[in-house]
Amino acid sequence: MPLQKDAQRIDVWLWYARFYKTRSLATKMVRGGKVRLNGNICKKPSTQVSVSDVLTFARGDDILIARVMELGLRRGPAIEAQLLYEDLTPPKEPRKQVVKNSSSPREKGSGRPTKRDRRAIDQLMQRDL
Repeated sequence: MPLQKDAQRIDVWLWYARFYKTRSLATKMVRGGKVRLNGNICKKPSTQVSVSDVLTFARGDDILIARVMELGLRRGPAIEAQLLYEDLTPPKEPRKQVVKNSSSPREKGSGRPTKRDRRAIDQLMQRDL
């Protein structure tokens, strides 16, 4: 049985918890100042993270907040990775979708003429088809 450490590198933990696909990507995000540890910007990938620390970071367009529940021993399957953290991210508000209603009534004389209007214009102008 391997000995359990009391701290782990932040880039390794983010990779073990499957927040980033590669360890080098996790390192890049930490070096770029995109990860906060207990509210403080973390710029060193060698920063140690321990149980009950809170991490705030970006992944895609989302901001994620996670509390460290356990330290990882390996990068295992997703179910195993989900046991490493507690998700504290507030639920997202549903986005309002703009619905274009093409069958909405239009005022007479606005927009392009309908087929009926075109026929009436042709008859008025005495055009032969």
